[in-house]
Amino acid sequence: MISLDRSLPETRRKECLDIKYDLENLPQASVIIIFTDEAWTPLMRTVHSVVNRSPPQLLKEVILLDDNSQRAELKDHLDEYVLRFNGLVRVIRKNIRHGLIRAKLAGAREATGDVVVFLDSHCEANEGWLEPLVQRISEKRSAIICPIIDHISAETMQYHGDPYSTSVGGFSWALHFTWEGLPESEKKRRKSPTEYIRSPTMAGGLLAANREYFFEVGGYDEEMDIWGGENLEISFRVWMCGGSIEFIPCSHVGHIFRAGHPYNMTGRGGNKDVHGTNSKRLAEVWMDEYKRLYYLHRHDLMDTDVGDLSSRRELRKRLGCKSFKWFLENIIPGKFVPDEDVQAYGLFTTVNDFRMCTDTLQRDEHSPHTLGVYPCQGKGSPPQLMSLSKAGHLRRETNCAEVRISENLRRGVVHMSRCHAGSPAWLYENSMLKNKDSGLCLSTAGLKASDDATVEICDSSNPHQLWKFVDPKV
Repeated sequence: MISLDRSLPETRRKECLDIKYDLENLPQASVIIIFTDEAWTPLMRTVHSVVNRSPPQLLKEVILLDDNSQRAELKDHLDEYVLRFNGLVRVIRKNIRHGLIRAKLAGAREATGDVVVFLDSHCEANEGWLEPLVQRISEKRSAIICPIIDHISAETMQYHGDPYSTSVGGFSWALHFTWEGLPESEKKRRKSPTEYIRSPTMAGGLLAANREYFFEVGGYDEEMDIWGGENLEISFRVWMCGGSIEFIPCSHVGHIFRAGHPYNMTGRGGNKDVHGTNSKRLAEVWMDEYKRLYYLHRHDLMDTDVGDLSSRRELRKRLGCKSFKWFLENIIPGKFVPDEDVQAYGLFTTVNDFRMCTDTLQRDEHSPHTLGVYPCQGKGSPPQLMSLSKAGHLRRETNCAEVRISENLRRGVVHMSRCHAGSPAWLYENSMLKNKDSGLCLSTAGLKASDDATVEICDSSNPHQLWKFVDPKV
């Protein structure tokens, strides 16, 4: 059995070890851990690591908020177990399921520290994790701070971290969190490898904030249910309302990454799509006219009632927050907007009677893959949406099309991979789409549903090579 007090590998840069902190003059933190039916050992390793690796001058308390757990060992046994921490760790119980979002708010309201730190219930804080978080908050009250997240294997519990990690958070137009590379502008701004990293968004589970500021800027949307979407909502809101989201390279916390969720994710009224309804609340309050791009992915939610939005809209007005366009232009300026600054956007369909569309075929768009074709599914089919950028890139949100030619140079397959400045250009004219590098044209000749998209020698008389973009508005 793995010890609850096991040692962890050093995952900070060596420069971090030389930083000295004035512990007596930094704010104290309340560490809040929400759990519902978490397994005993991951939960206890989270608690032990926080207590063992936090300077006593900085750790005001650890709050274990039980969100209506049913496991017997998380009842009286837990209450007895935490007595060994001499009052430093306390358990707060909710007898009705709040869900992670509302439970975090409840924990923050109970907190007495100047700083609130939220951790998932399956983490391990590494050496020196807390000092740089509270140091940065003492410097900038309106910064929401995140540690670097190290990886703990769900199968072996092996701990792995990257001292040189500089990834930042992004988002997809379906409003899912994504990891992105460090922008050039941020590379130039930072004067030291230990300096904070400005990030457009955060993953959401692990964060620290000045407690008063956290509530001033709106905490979490209390009408969001269970889990999902709240990380992007707070990210957009904090940036648009004058704060910042920052990652701290010298703070590392391990996190067990699991496949799926070990507990019930059903929301109120039997809602099985809490991420979707939460994200709609976010889109309606914070994304202005750009919410159209969310609805292209979730047109099924356009008429869904997601509750009263008036208090969140009033919050935005009261805080004098900027527009979402400002966020795109200033905080994540490299974000591709599929229907702006493009030659064309929409469903890319053949104009012949077969009506085949280019299609991702549900392939993993986080990895290189072949583009497919499939019968067109209607105006709002997200896997069939394509853009032709001003630079001539045939693309999705992050991936661009390139051609891999067969040996006879007369035919090729279309592959999708991460866009970059040198991505191949395509020429769209007279309803034909020609790959400039190969001189071949996109074609569906001889293809059936779910085949890979191909290019062939251009032939304007071939109806399988004639294409058009169809307005995707829903």
